[in-house]
Amino acid sequence: MKKNLFALLALIPISACKQVKEFDNALDYALSSEDPKIKAVLANSKPHEIQIQYTQILRDSTQVSFKDYNYNLEEDAYFYPASTVKFPAAVAALEKLNALDSLDRDTRFYVEGDSVVTTFTADIDAIFAVSDNEANNRLIEFLGFDDLNKRMRRRGVAPIRIAHRLSTSNADDVTTKPLVIYQNDSITTMSTPIISGVPEALTINGTQKGSGYYASDSLMQGPFDFGLKNYYPVKAQHALLKRVLFPEAFAPQERFDLTEEQRQFLIKSMGTLPHEVGYDRKTYYDSYGKFFLFGDSEAPMPEHIRIHNKVGYAYGTLTDCAYIHDSEKGVEFLVTATILVNEDGIFNDNNYEYDTLGIPFLAQLGREIYQYEIEHGSVSYE
Repeated sequence: MKKNLFALLALIPISACKQVKEFDNALDYALSSEDPKIKAVLANSKPHEIQIQYTQILRDSTQVSFKDYNYNLEEDAYFYPASTVKFPAAVAALEKLNALDSLDRDTRFYVEGDSVVTTFTADIDAIFAVSDNEANNRLIEFLGFDDLNKRMRRRGVAPIRIAHRLSTSNADDVTTKPLVIYQNDSITTMSTPIISGVPEALTINGTQKGSGYYASDSLMQGPFDFGLKNYYPVKAQHALLKRVLFPEAFAPQERFDLTEEQRQFLIKSMGTLPHEVGYDRKTYYDSYGKFFLFGDSEAPMPEHIRIHNKVGYAYGTLTDCAYIHDSEKGVEFLVTATILVNEDGIFNDNNYEYDTLGIPFLAQLGREIYQYEIEHGSVSYE
């Protein structure tokens, strides 16, 4: 299914038989595509639960502003956010560090009962480069759920409810494990456990999905219940992305309390490719965590295109929240999209159409928007 990257990019203008001038915005243009990767999904779109928010970035000499375009955007229509929740965890951890004189992002620590000694810098890099679950969970032990959620909501990143860790036996434990923190090479201190409130089941649409699911290797009849799972809709994901990348576009109370050094580190980490922080390029190819434009290719990404993003994929749901910037063509835009690919309606069976439907759709969606931006004439990045 993987194609040569440069062949894919070369096909963009050729496949774009419709005229850009016929469309008011890139999202309408993209969704009207005749490309089978788009048409195959939109021909029967309801089961795929697609939601998209695309933002045109408008610049003048003094400020940045946004023009948003939406497709099926419903914050009360649930989808499982998977690893996209690692983005708010990284932002909240940096903000908390900024308020502590005794710690910084290069402080060494480990979680009590674990043997991995790490730093906040290393964990945030691992989160964005290869979507490391353990790195995310260590940040949860540092923050606690209530603090993480409050930090997001008070900046206008809402609705959001992060209520569990990822892929670990203590996922739902509301009490954090202590961190053992190195003051120097030989002296350590221990943090105090944080107790968060017990989450209540969500009462929004779509928390009951499918016709069956596997539990302990047994097929259970009836829908899978997502009511106690993490909740982080497209609206909130897009809001966080805007605030991190363009804080000057928001009122002071909506900006995260990050130093400029922290913010630049975060932005760089979001755009880092796995091999740039030491991961094997064959196993962790450039688009390993980049669905838009390049997700259906394992070829190296061009250096002039950077994607600052966070993806998630689990339970048949694929989501990407991204800022895409081409320094050669002066193209930049924001796009967040989610799609469910679970044709048999069974959850936890590891039988999802990620590579045949979901990732090709998101990759082509990104390419179509990118092509519109090129022909429409995006304002140059400054």
